[in-house]
Amino acid sequence: MTKDAQSTSDISPTATKAAAGDQSRQFEGWEDAGRVHAGLKGADLISAFVKNLPNAPGVYRMFNENGDVLYVGKARSLKKRVANYAQGRGHTNRIANMVRSTTHMEFITTRTETEALLLEANLIKRLRPRYNVLLRDDKSFPYILLSEENAAPGIYKHRGARSRKGSYFGPFASAQSVDRTINSLQRAFLLRTCTDSVFDSRTRPCLLHQIKRCAAPCTGEVSEEAYAAMVEEAKNFLSGKSQKVKSSMSVAMQEAADALDFERAAIYRDRLSALSHVQSHQGINPQTVEEADVFAVHLEGGMSCIQVFFFRTGQNWGNRAYFPKADSSLSSSEILGPFLSQFYDDKPCPRQILLSETIPEQDLLAEALSLRAGYKVTILAPKRGEKRDLMDHACANAKDAHNRRLAETSTQSSLLKGFADVFKLESPPRRIEVYDNSHIMGTNAVGGMIVAGPEGFAKNQYRKFNIKSKDITPGDDPGMMREVIHRRFSRLVKEYGKPEPETAESGDANFPIADTAVPNWPDVLLIDGGQGQLSAVNSVLAELELTDSVTVIGVAKGIDRDAGRERFFRAGHSPFTLPPRDPVLYFIQRMRDEAHRFAIGTHRARRKKEFVSNPLDEIAGIGPSRKRALLHHFGTAKAVSRAGLDDLVAVDGISEAMAQLVYDHFHDERGK
Repeated sequence: MTKDAQSTSDISPTATKAAAGDQSRQFEGWEDAGRVHAGLKGADLISAFVKNLPNAPGVYRMFNENGDVLYVGKARSLKKRVANYAQGRGHTNRIANMVRSTTHMEFITTRTETEALLLEANLIKRLRPRYNVLLRDDKSFPYILLSEENAAPGIYKHRGARSRKGSYFGPFASAQSVDRTINSLQRAFLLRTCTDSVFDSRTRPCLLHQIKRCAAPCTGEVSEEAYAAMVEEAKNFLSGKSQKVKSSMSVAMQEAADALDFERAAIYRDRLSALSHVQSHQGINPQTVEEADVFAVHLEGGMSCIQVFFFRTGQNWGNRAYFPKADSSLSSSEILGPFLSQFYDDKPCPRQILLSETIPEQDLLAEALSLRAGYKVTILAPKRGEKRDLMDHACANAKDAHNRRLAETSTQSSLLKGFADVFKLESPPRRIEVYDNSHIMGTNAVGGMIVAGPEGFAKNQYRKFNIKSKDITPGDDPGMMREVIHRRFSRLVKEYGKPEPETAESGDANFPIADTAVPNWPDVLLIDGGQGQLSAVNSVLAELELTDSVTVIGVAKGIDRDAGRERFFRAGHSPFTLPPRDPVLYFIQRMRDEAHRFAIGTHRARRKKEFVSNPLDEIAGIGPSRKRALLHHFGTAKAVSRAGLDDLVAVDGISEAMAQLVYDHFHDERGK
């Protein structure tokens, strides 16, 4: 199936998703090939498609018999590129397995190879094909925002879409680095960090003003002109003009000292010290690199690590290590190239990208990123000078991060193998789901699920469950567990179907990255509880006909609830304990404690939300402004509930229709 991509000016994440999702227009001849050769697969099927493909750039997708996307690729010529797969020779084991598994293909044509590259990156991130290099842990980066929505701008940490009006500075490698920088900038520039609603309602300076971290523009402690000057200084500093800002402060400090105004001089001294503190935490600050991202890759032992350093306005704004999922047969440059195209799929790109080595199609990637960014982006692998020194530093960090992850993975693998030996499993589990409930006398009951795999805890796959059933007796832990497991596995069956026995094709020898990937279906369920919870879980699995698909193990606290004396329950086996210093016991305790921490945190968050909830929140059409007006007029929500229609209409901003809505809400509530 082929179609034209969007116009060059529309190449964006939104546009590429639209291009990928719209399959309405068929390419002439393709549909006939699909019908005639519907029984074919592998190289024979691909050969049938090649006859009808255009000699034009585009993107292709390969599917297996279950409809899963195996691979997404781009080509300058779809016909020539796809024909290579049909030859059946010169392929690596990885490509040969992929070709054999292919039962269907789809195509999208584009006007240029650059458009194809951008579309390919977007599809890979969305579809996550198993044979592509995959960017993992792709969280958005935090920024510093100087808002411009108020006469007195504030400074905030920002993550996500840039919908607020203001100046953005970043990216920073972590939220901690943003918090640390904002904390120092508060002392240096005395900018406010409160919300606009708090700012508008202040009648006297807050504690931050007392400890000299805010100029208190909310109560007029500083003039608008003086505060605007502080904001401008902060912008200059974050824009790389740090020396100019420091020189200006130094001159002002000296002038205050000469005028014997030592108190004002001390303020400038403290602000200068805060600026020095910011820069001292930024590590290397290059002299010749104004704006660049530095990527260094280290490949060893079948695992790759890519270390990224962010330099903006001549300052080092942190670094982060990535461990992309890739086949062990790929070289470091073959991993780095696809990683970069996915990395910048939804992020702003700097004007310069420095790499530890040259990558295939480097010029094409630079052209594609320039097209997306709207300005020229340069990609180069420096060989000498300060840029090479930065690269050597990044390479050293990549190697260190790689070695740490390799050691952690090795330890985790040995623990999973020991876990399999203890519980007599056929193979080490790749996904362990641990469940725990939390409540206080049955109130605000929640269930928590954490996931552990070959690389430790997979926190992006944690799930929480608010207990909804009204039929469960408060404090009935087995009943709560029954609801959680039923909801969890009903959804799994709906989304992925019932699991099938693994075959050699899902293989490990020819495709080793499958061993470190966390699958969708769990191998083992660890339940925090004894025989009662275990029976509840097994009854749900039997009802869903999944008894043979997963191993269920109950972990009951030992005598006096002492750690180290836990008893383990499993259907068809006698309960048993493990020696007090057994590494597998520590491993299970760590997973159980993590599940307990997650469930407790979820329960506390829900309880806190309930504490601060207000009956007015339940009324449709009552937003923050009307809620504030009602509470200011009547004092409490209880007083609002007792008010008559005439009293409600008397409130500013409350119309007759809205007053009737509020009155009916509380009238109906009392009548129930």
